[in-house]
Amino acid sequence: MPSSLEPEKVAPQLPPETARRRRVLIVDDEPGIRESLRLTLRDEYDLMLAESGEEALRAAQSSRPDVVLLDIVMPGMDGLAALERLKAFDPCLPVIMVTATKTIKTAVTAIKLGAYDYIQKPFEIEDLRIILNNATRSAALEREVEELRAEVGRRYQLGNIIGRSERMQEIFKTVAMVAPLKTTVLITGESGTGKDLIARAIHYQSPRSGRPMTLINCAAIPATLLESELFGHEKGSFTGADSRKLGQFELANQSTIFLDEIGEMQPAIQAKLLRVIETGEFMRVGGTKSISVDVRIIAATNRDMESAIRDGSFRPDLYYRLNVVSLHLPPMRERREDLPLLIKHFSATKAAELGIAERSFAGETIDLMMRYRWPGNVRELENLIERLLVLSDFGPVKPEELPEALRRGPVRAENTREQVLQGVKSLPDAVDDFERDIIQGALEQVDFNQTRAADLLGTTRRILKYRMDKLGISDSR
Repeated sequence: MPSSLEPEKVAPQLPPETARRRRVLIVDDEPGIRESLRLTLRDEYDLMLAESGEEALRAAQSSRPDVVLLDIVMPGMDGLAALERLKAFDPCLPVIMVTATKTIKTAVTAIKLGAYDYIQKPFEIEDLRIILNNATRSAALEREVEELRAEVGRRYQLGNIIGRSERMQEIFKTVAMVAPLKTTVLITGESGTGKDLIARAIHYQSPRSGRPMTLINCAAIPATLLESELFGHEKGSFTGADSRKLGQFELANQSTIFLDEIGEMQPAIQAKLLRVIETGEFMRVGGTKSISVDVRIIAATNRDMESAIRDGSFRPDLYYRLNVVSLHLPPMRERREDLPLLIKHFSATKAAELGIAERSFAGETIDLMMRYRWPGNVRELENLIERLLVLSDFGPVKPEELPEALRRGPVRAENTREQVLQGVKSLPDAVDDFERDIIQGALEQVDFNQTRAADLLGTTRRILKYRMDKLGISDSR
């Protein structure tokens, strides 16, 4: 999966002060106050005037002001009712309430309903200017953050993930089904297959997409620090704990936490994670009070988890809790039909990122790339294409521009052991080939009688049939 689809982390920038004059909607039923504010503010803002809550709603929908100056006491629809309608229409719109001395309590209520601030009559015009300026700047920043969040969500839509092969299409169907739910998901696959990209796709198609997904690489954080990172700690709980620290689970409340390389987590922390999954509660390191959270967990690993359970390095009860829905991402060598699409995609996106011309690939170059095993999977392909764009000339990419490992093609090894040691064949593939050959030979020896073949191999017919289906062995000649 193309990791290049991940958006760059860009700090939101405020719009330039001179971009345009900010638009202020003044809402007051008294003509004298409307006119006084118009004369006072006309040199700094584009102004719209409304004498009622109903008129204010129409003006806000047609002209999209940057800020609303809204009187509380008006006939008909009062300021509080208008505030609720305005915030329902545009949650980012800052509304400043104007209140008389006797209605301070009502103004505080307005703040609770979403008003940006309030100003009390009679007010100093400089105080009003400061509030208006802060409100418009705050709204501009909030809108930009919302736009960036929406763009991130668009980038992680399934339509942006490259993969037309049958196995990838099945993964996409599962992601679409499971994303709206809180179900825990375990993503497996070799390094570089795009497990983090699928995790983000699940999150950004879920009801939790309004909050950022938290990513923790369990292999990158020392075991002594991982517990504190996940669950936080209290002041004085260990040497160096000078203050209370909130953990990532607490910070990810009502969102999603992605635990990458979960297979590297130490057993002691696994027990605490199991409790979070089962009860939704945990305690900070050194704490005595349980903390409740609502967090969706997505985990990923490139380890063989069944082997980890057998050797005692991973708890079986935690594995079954994580493995509610399992997604296994195929390596690049098992989805070669996607390779031309990925080449074209990376060539276009990398060229745009680098500000250079996109390059095509000669047919013989594609042929060599199709025969390569891609041990680094999609990540290796992405890095190679960026290198070719940066270091090579214009025109189609020729075979001689490829690294030697791709140019020489598959190494012809005399036996399976050499193929594995030379990187031509992975160990799981070699084991499958060996098992396939043994089962095929046993079946041929007993004229494809599965019961007799199972006896010959020292197993049961049910297990034999399972292995035949997994390895793609026909049940007859």
